[in-house]
Amino acid sequence: MFEFLTASGVFSRKRIDPGTRLLIESMILPEEGTVLDIGCGYGAVGIAAAAFNPRLRVVMTDVNERAVWLARENAKRNYVSNVEVRRGYLYEPVKDMRFHAILSNPPSSAGMRVVTPIITEAPKHLVDGGLLQIVVRTRIGGRKLRQVMEQTFGDVEVLARGGGYRVLLSKNHQP
Repeated sequence: MFEFLTASGVFSRKRIDPGTRLLIESMILPEEGTVLDIGCGYGAVGIAAAAFNPRLRVVMTDVNERAVWLARENAKRNYVSNVEVRRGYLYEPVKDMRFHAILSNPPSSAGMRVVTPIITEAPKHLVDGGLLQIVVRTRIGGRKLRQVMEQTFGDVEVLARGGGYRVLLSKNHQP
């Protein structure tokens, strides 16, 4: 059981939203290596990943200063030490890193111009065989984001579905 400190100005501050919960319950984590939680908010996904597998190094990023502070506090509250929280826009704080998995419940309210680069830039930040796992709203942009993943990776599958959300999964294949 996790305990999260939240505040106004961050996504889903009253409770873990159904999309985030679906991702946490269904995410595929590597046995070891690095994981990125991009757009981490107060840190629910990244902290869960770090707790589920203490051998992982989990990096969480968010552009929102309050979210970054909350994610750091929540890592302490949940006794996970294998996390690092960085502030910045999308992949900028991790521009020279590559990950075994990238996880995201993207800020759909920010629109496709923000969410699409999370997908299209992911291959540059994934190792060969690395996985992108992203939450989409089934009826709000889900079909379009699935198409973007298909175009970017050549394949996409539905890892989980429920409550009007889907977790989409694509595997990176380096040329």
